Amino acid sequence: MRLTFIKALSLALTALTIIFFFVAPKNRISPAGLLPATEAEINAQIRQARGEMESALEDYQRTTEEKLDDHNRRLEALETERRYLEKQLSQLKRLPTGASIREQLSFQFPYDVKRKFPAYIWQTWKQNLDDPKLDPVLKERSMSWRQKNGWFVHEVLSDDTAHALIQHLYMNVPDVIEAYNALPLTILKADFFRYLILLARGGVYSDFDTENLKPIPNWIPNDVDAQSIGLIVGIEADPDRPDWKEWYARRIQFCQWTIQAKPGHPVLREIVSRITEITLDKKKNKKLALPDSKSRGSEIMDWTGPGIWTDSVFEYFGDSVKSGIYDTITWKDFSGLVVPKKLSDVLVLPITSFSPGVGTMGAQDENHPLAFVKHHFEGSWKPESERHIGN
Repeated sequence: MRLTFIKALSLALTALTIIFFFVAPKNRISPAGLLPATEAEINAQIRQARGEMESALEDYQRTTEEKLDDHNRRLEALETERRYLEKQLSQLKRLPTGASIREQLSFQFPYDVKRKFPAYIWQTWKQNLDDPKLDPVLKERSMSWRQKNGWFVHEVLSDDTAHALIQHLYMNVPDVIEAYNALPLTILKADFFRYLILLARGGVYSDFDTENLKPIPNWIPNDVDAQSIGLIVGIEADPDRPDWKEWYARRIQFCQWTIQAKPGHPVLREIVSRITEITLDKKKNKKLALPDSKSRGSEIMDWTGPGIWTDSVFEYFGDSVKSGIYDTITWKDFSGLVVPKKLSDVLVLPITSFSPGVGTMGAQDENHPLAFVKHHFEGSWKPESERHIGN
């Protein structure tokens, strides 16, 4: 009985073995498959993985380039649209027919108080600095501007060059060019030129017979933000005497032999407009000729000189819309001034700053900390006998 059971069990195991080898699925696991892969197989797998990675990178690079090209096309389209809109906007900004001189000047030379003062120094003379006929004393004084402000552009323009420059800068404001050409005297054109060049380009204008004592950036006090001012003027005269009208055009007179400004300042726009209107009116009424009498000098000062210049500054202070000043400003606000005074966006310097050493009206000497420019009063527009070059 026992032997029969063992025999039956043996037969069953034999049958199962036959079924496993001959009846089981063909994709059965081989015992060899459980062994580690060979080196060749591993290298093949690495090559396959590397190929798949390189293919993926190529696909990514191609996709990235396509997206970048699409992005650039969009940018080009936006730039084209921007230029088109800018052109449309410029056409909308065109001045209407019949615009006044002030409107034309405001359009051509907009004012921005927050911009920097341009690093220009403008001077005019009959000869260039390298002309051998130029008086060596005058040359030395003019060179002082270059020596103390080496990073500035220093231009000494002849009358012909100044004329050509004005024709170019004001080609879109023909009334100004007509007025400039109509002025009968060189001194009138020299006066007009300083306002015109500062309105259009800004910087510092100073007569050729001035000497720079201190660098231009030092003119602004440390407690004054340069972005809050657009015009710097100095007091020329503060005559506290009853007969002041015999010597000066105004009780407080601002000098115009040295001016610093940012382009487009309203005071410059106003004086250019006024001189243009006065000149064209004189031309129309055939009254351009100046008298030979004593009143000749007074007429020059009121036409283009310190008289009309001083009036323009005070009128700006009196215009609350332009200046933002609501108090009444008169000459009394500047009489006896000994330190710089800021009103609106105008910095007014005391008489010592641009007239040191004159010995009157409270002016200090050239060594004073506020002495910036010395005017030697050569009076190139005067007759030869009235000049004092070299003194």
